[in-house]
Amino acid sequence: MMYGEHWFGFGGGGMWFFWILLLVVAVWFIRVAMGNDSSTISNGKAVLDILKERYARGEIDQNEFETKRKDLIG
Repeated sequence: MMYGEHWFGFGGGGMWFFWILLLVVAVWFIRVAMGNDSSTISNGKAVLDILKERYARGEIDQNEFETKRKDLIG
């Protein structure tokens, strides 16, 4: 068997498999590197908006609202 010409038994068509695999790994790496945006939740609502809603409903007081808002803003 000539492994140099047949890419370890895959034959000439095996290169497409290599490039697809490389593309999938690259896309996965980019998604992991970018991470999730911590300022939004999966439904698209901003974290600060949720905090404002909790304050408006009376779930948290003004001191807690201001403390959490400062933490979120940075």
